[in-house]
Amino acid sequence: MTEGAQRRQAETGKRYDVFHTDCPARNVVGHVTSRWGIWVLISLRSNALRFYELRESIQGVSEKMLAQTLRTLVRDGLVWREVEPTTPPQVTYGLTEFGRDIGEPLTELFDRITRRLPPYSAE
Repeated sequence: MTEGAQRRQAETGKRYDVFHTDCPARNVVGHVTSRWGIWVLISLRSNALRFYELRESIQGVSEKMLAQTLRTLVRDGLVWREVEPTTPPQVTYGLTEFGRDIGEPLTELFDRITRRLPPYSAE
C-alpha cells in the first residue's frame, strides 16, 4: 500500500530532506516515534488486533490517545483499519507493508535493549 509520505516521494522522485521543518517524512518520523506510535507498531507486528485488544496490549494508553494515534498512523499509511458492520461495529487494525517495514527495525531495537539490560527484579 502506498500512502502518505510514501506516495508523495514516488510522485516527485526526489529524496526527502528530513531536517527541513516542512518535510512530510519528518512528520511521519514524529508520528512513529511519538509516545504511543511506537507501541502501536510493536503491538501490531505479529497480528491484527481489534481496538480493545490493542488497548489492553499497551498498558497506560487512554482510549482517546490510542484513537488519535491510530488515526494518524492510518493517515500516514502505516496501519490499515477495517470496520465490520456489526452492532456495535468491530474495528480491526493491522500493519500495512510500509508499517511492517518500519516496525521491523523497531522490533530489533526493542530486542537489543531487552537483551542488554540487567536482569529485571521487582522491588
